[in-house]
Amino acid sequence: MKRKLNLLLVGIDSLRSDHMSLHGYPRLTTPHIDRFVKQGTVFDNTFSPHIPTTPGYTSMFTGMDCFGMDVVALRHEGGLGNHLTTLAEILNREGYNSTCVGFSGNPASRGFKKYIDFEGWGSWEAGRSHKAENLNAVTIPELKSLASQKQPFFLFLRHMDPHSPYLPPRPFERMFYNKNELDPKNKSLKPVYDFKPFCDYFASWFPPGCTDKDYIIAQYDGAVAYMDSCIANIFATVQDLGIEDDTLVVITSDHGETLHDHDCYYDHHGLYDCTLRVPLAFVCPGKVSAGLRFQDTCQTKDITPTILDILGIKPRIAWDGRSLMSLVSGKGRMPEPEFYITECTWMRKHGWRTPEWKLIHALEPDFHFKPEIELYNLITDPEENHNLATREPDVVRMLEARMLAHIARREKETGRRDPIYTNLNWHGKGTGPFRSSEEAYNGMHIGSPKAAKGLQAKELKTQRGAKKL
Repeated sequence: MKRKLNLLLVGIDSLRSDHMSLHGYPRLTTPHIDRFVKQGTVFDNTFSPHIPTTPGYTSMFTGMDCFGMDVVALRHEGGLGNHLTTLAEILNREGYNSTCVGFSGNPASRGFKKYIDFEGWGSWEAGRSHKAENLNAVTIPELKSLASQKQPFFLFLRHMDPHSPYLPPRPFERMFYNKNELDPKNKSLKPVYDFKPFCDYFASWFPPGCTDKDYIIAQYDGAVAYMDSCIANIFATVQDLGIEDDTLVVITSDHGETLHDHDCYYDHHGLYDCTLRVPLAFVCPGKVSAGLRFQDTCQTKDITPTILDILGIKPRIAWDGRSLMSLVSGKGRMPEPEFYITECTWMRKHGWRTPEWKLIHALEPDFHFKPEIELYNLITDPEENHNLATREPDVVRMLEARMLAHIARREKETGRRDPIYTNLNWHGKGTGPFRSSEEAYNGMHIGSPKAAKGLQAKELKTQRGAKKL
């Protein structure tokens, strides 16, 4: 009997697709990924509609939208609901070994048999961050071990290089920058240093005296390029082990990143497309066609149904997502051009995105002092710089009505209230909704990489039985 296909799922935290050469970025940031995915199929128009990390990965691992998974917040309280079955749990039942690298403690990572951690953060004081090399150091031995066993395996990697702090090692630090980052005449980082909630965090990893925002953006791009070079080692290991024809490789992200966009500064909040757009590629010789690219809109909730379709596993689960293999096979797929979007990182907002319009509705005042309603025309203003809410009230009402109708339908279908309405302690402050932007500005603060790391790692009782290294 032929062994079942292995699964290698590469989750690259905070990777915005428009900063990948794979998706047309002029800087050559992902040459190894670009070359590798030519063996498979790429989806150029993929969205992670529920940000940040916890709902992003929960949707990816369960095939559900926010109503189905009942998760919207980074600081989700408690574990995942018992109504959910994760990809790891499904594959465990199918006889797979499962290992999770770099994501222990988060509710979204429920179900793996084994957890392995690595140092994926950093600070200026600690020096340049070899995040991807740290990941490789623990992953490659585990990959070799899993490949040597009789059972098929599911290996999930959570890469952290595009996640702040952006501190790529040399020569990647200067790969995309040749100016003077300490130029006192450059004032582009002044608003960043003046932003009280994050300024202490930035000071912990920005070079002392840095004045140029372009240097920080170049560090992000350098971190992506450094990570890409290290991922090449993972691809080479798969090939050297002789398992490339027996392994499905999936490359994606939980969400994008805001750099100097929309005054959100080097993080991943704000429902703008720089945060919502993510890469997605499937590579599996003989199972996934090579050299295909699709512009059809798809979402992270489609990833688990697609993976299981390729693996030939058919659990009795009513996914919210749908397999993308109908597109790959040429059968077509009913489009889903408009969809619901949510965020609960540093702000609580939801909205509605169509091919032409983006509506963002704040459910409480935010610490950027942004208006309650934002409206962008994605055709004439794809970077979402011009809020048209006051000029186009009819469009706002139309999109709001479509969004509320969708919420009502999904609440009826799931029997649960929209979690964006019920998770009022999304910020972990125990104070309920903010009453003013001033209260949010003075109440939200991140002081160090250690504090940032702590926001994303909360040990779960459901994981205590799993092996952790």
